[in-house]
Amino acid sequence: MSKLRNIKLTIEYDGTNYCGWQIQKNARSVQGIITETLTKITGHKITLYGASRTDSGVHAKGQVANFRTNSRMTPQQFIKALNSNLPNDIAIRTAKEMPKSFNSMYGAKSKDYRYTILNSPVRSALDRNFYHFIPYQISISRMKQALKYLVGRHDFRAFATKSSAKENCTRKIYSIKITTNGDYIHIDIKGDGFLYNMVRTIAGTLLLVAQGKMKPEDIKRIIKSQERKKAGPTAPAKGLCLLRVSY
Repeated sequence: MSKLRNIKLTIEYDGTNYCGWQIQKNARSVQGIITETLTKITGHKITLYGASRTDSGVHAKGQVANFRTNSRMTPQQFIKALNSNLPNDIAIRTAKEMPKSFNSMYGAKSKDYRYTILNSPVRSALDRNFYHFIPYQISISRMKQALKYLVGRHDFRAFATKSSAKENCTRKIYSIKITTNGDYIHIDIKGDGFLYNMVRTIAGTLLLVAQGKMKPEDIKRIIKSQERKKAGPTAPAKGLCLLRVSY
């Protein structure tokens, strides 16, 4: 039997029509579609490991996954074969043979997410699945004042939709910044890991600050409280995109 090889994939997808990354019963997932396609082209059962369990409706430009195979296909052949068989809303950007020890889930050092808001009186039709639409005026400067309270290592329990008293909710945010491109506002956040809905809840809370419903320094109080009800709403999934995973 041929020696098993470990192949790393970098994946881009539009999450609109999927239940999320992770395989679920009776639902269409990104992981499930890629696994089925890999099984078809290699001729043997594949187990695909993903770096981040993006939620239903969340997108990715740089999701990372890996699988083991005895196929002799080159990385370039894997890219071509996969992209020829995958639906148009999933694309394999890169493929690379990795050491046996590489694991996309457990080896990640940091993840970069972007949350996009369209702040305009009129919505856009063309990229409607990729932003959260805010038709009223908000203060970007107020949002920026709140960012410093999020940077660093904290217990982010207050920003997690699902967390138990026993769960370790401590994460480190390396950086968070806000940039604009016309009417689009981008919240870019880099951390060593994120809790369930953490980035979307941070975005929802920053929007309350932008509307003047919270003070920038309230972020500090919310973190200290460790209570989800103190933070803002979970912003819609479609505004979120996983940009990259670093190892």
